[in-house]
Amino acid sequence: MQEKQVINELNENLKGEYMGIHAYEHYIEKARDPATKAQLQQIQQDHKQHASKIAERIKNLGGKAVEDNGFMGSVNETMMKLKGVPESTKEIVKGAIKGQEMGIRSTEEIVRGDDLDPESLQIVQSNLDEDRAHIHQLNSLSE
Repeated sequence: MQEKQVINELNENLKGEYMGIHAYEHYIEKARDPATKAQLQQIQQDHKQHASKIAERIKNLGGKAVEDNGFMGSVNETMMKLKGVPESTKEIVKGAIKGQEMGIRSTEEIVRGDDLDPESLQIVQSNLDEDRAHIHQLNSLSE
């Protein structure tokens, strides 16, 4: 396993975290219900912590961490702005769940591969476990 490959995989994961952070920013802006807004802010904070851990690991491996979500992430973000963020709490939560599920699938692909060293794998797996917990938190908001 080459460190360069580990760094590349971690940077891809980091881009996904940035996409999540930006998406939650849009949801938080639109949320009117204080409890929903607070929950969305907490999940966004978790994604910021995930990004920080991944960036630190990349630097510890001698790499340079990406600082944004990349071209495709920017395209996705622009599309989201053009479509508009949903207004109702139910639709905001539904959008957040869909985004979390996409992030989980993407991260599961990284975890399934054998491109990460044990320490990097542990960090990504821990973040993934928290992301799965976010789905449960979001589902409780839509009940």
